[in-house]
Amino acid sequence: MYDPTVARLTYRALLGRRRALILGALPLLLIVISVAVRALTGADDQTASDVLGGFALATMVPIIGVIAGTGAIGPEIDDGSVVYLLSKPLKRPTIIFTKLIVAIAVTMVFSAVPTLIAGLILNGNGQQVAVAYTVAALVSSIAYSALFLLLGTVSRHAVVFGLVYALVWEALFGSLVPGARTLSVQQWSLAVAHKIADGPLVTSDVGLPTATVLLVAVTVLATWYAGQKLRSLTLAGEE
Repeated sequence: MYDPTVARLTYRALLGRRRALILGALPLLLIVISVAVRALTGADDQTASDVLGGFALATMVPIIGVIAGTGAIGPEIDDGSVVYLLSKPLKRPTIIFTKLIVAIAVTMVFSAVPTLIAGLILNGNGQQVAVAYTVAALVSSIAYSALFLLLGTVSRHAVVFGLVYALVWEALFGSLVPGARTLSVQQWSLAVAHKIADGPLVTSDVGLPTATVLLVAVTVLATWYAGQKLRSLTLAGEE
């Protein structure tokens, strides 16, 4: 299910100079904000939770997921170079699964690691806030990568649609509108974080059992359907 050659090509595409700079911009901004906040307000658990929840988890993680998920396959479909992969004796689900693993790894590195560093800067992991949000970033990285990888296989405007989803649905509606929160990856990951954090600083509108089922279901279904779409691209090319 995992092909090293496909993985190497995908890593090379995602971590090229231009895309790497884009991927690193938001984590760097998070660190700068954390240093500034700590210098101005000192160590405060509530402030740390607000920064990590309001910027890191609600904005940074989904945007990085968009860049990594759609970038893992979208450009190859757009420029036609995906034909090279499809001409190889590789199962289509293997291609998708390999690209998903790469997208997850990149998203985790560029989102979870900066989240942990920012949390330690903000309050030294008081009440387990830094670890809780880091775990939430790790969990949501998996679901976001699967969703945006699927989006990259079904649309030539995957980045635009992904950013709309990340900025409007997750960052805005997922944080403010009660009904939308139930269908938010952010809230599902917060349910996991809630079990780790000490005290009421980290909360979620979704219970942990429901969140776990939804995270697994979205990841599995998105990955499966992406494989089906890639197979249909092959059939269309052969016809």
